[in-house]
Amino acid sequence: MFSKTVDGGNSWSEAVRINKTAGNCIDSDSTVEGAVPAVGPQGQIYVAWSGPDGIVFDKSDDQGTTWLQQDIPIDPHPTGWDYEIPGIMRANDLPVTACDTSGGAHNGTIYVNWSDQRNGEDDTDVWLAKSIDEGETWSEPIRVNDDAPGKHQFFTWMTIDQTNGKLYLVFYDRRNHDGIATDVYMAVSEDGGNSFTNFKISEAPFEPFSNVFFGDYTNISAHNDVIRPVWAAYNNGMELYTAIVDPLAVNISKPVKPIANTRTYPNPFSEKLMVAFKTKDTAPVSVELYSLTGTKIAILLNHETLRAGGHQLTFPVSGYNLADGVYCLKVIQQNHVTIKKIVHKR
Repeated sequence: MFSKTVDGGNSWSEAVRINKTAGNCIDSDSTVEGAVPAVGPQGQIYVAWSGPDGIVFDKSDDQGTTWLQQDIPIDPHPTGWDYEIPGIMRANDLPVTACDTSGGAHNGTIYVNWSDQRNGEDDTDVWLAKSIDEGETWSEPIRVNDDAPGKHQFFTWMTIDQTNGKLYLVFYDRRNHDGIATDVYMAVSEDGGNSFTNFKISEAPFEPFSNVFFGDYTNISAHNDVIRPVWAAYNNGMELYTAIVDPLAVNISKPVKPIANTRTYPNPFSEKLMVAFKTKDTAPVSVELYSLTGTKIAILLNHETLRAGGHQLTFPVSGYNLADGVYCLKVIQQNHVTIKKIVHKR
């Protein structure tokens, strides 16, 4: 069903049915579940789910007033979304939908992520399908986990860093173990889902306890190369974890060339300060003002992604009550730091 609000949640439109094939209410493969809406670059509404027809897709181009006459098939979802994982009381792996609105090379691409046991009940895999024509046609499933066959990867979730179009997935992974010991892995794609880099983010494995409801509650957010996965683990009780993912440490972001032609003027400055520089790569940039003793006074730019080219900032000095003297201006991009000494004089 679909309903929307245009007044901040105070009232909602009458719910309309989206799915064309009905499901049952057993909470298993023939139940329609997994609707995670996504919004396209022009405000399109996209949603996929799994049920009796496998994984299917629907969309609205008029803010949810009308939907497709027939759902579009994405994948048969062999073995369905309700399957057995040793040590897990309930193993649901429903599809997740996301759309690239970054304005980059893959802008408008729709991705649907799920897992299933098409390769055998002892070999659960994470999959991705994508569409570059607003959901009209879909790619063949792309295997996300890059290990050898025969291990379980499950409870997947996906997001897109909309500042750069990078695609991130998080999932549980048993590639390193023969029993039910479980790690947490992430995968990242920088080429629109055509290929993935896998890396482990959990410090130590855990063993779930099948008599305790474990839950399918992984999630992940990413913005401006700040990446935060979230997952649950069982260590004599349920615990919640996150990780601080360093893009450089896991080779997500390629090293950038140093910033060039950094200039500050006028110098000395009084009422305002102009800062100009040239970036050679598209990457987040910070510009900060410090005292000579190392105290941070102001942030002119806070980890904002700038495209390659020339840039100019204006710093209004009023409101900071700067004393006359020498200050340091830092321009930071990844591990490159340019420092300019500037003089404030009223």
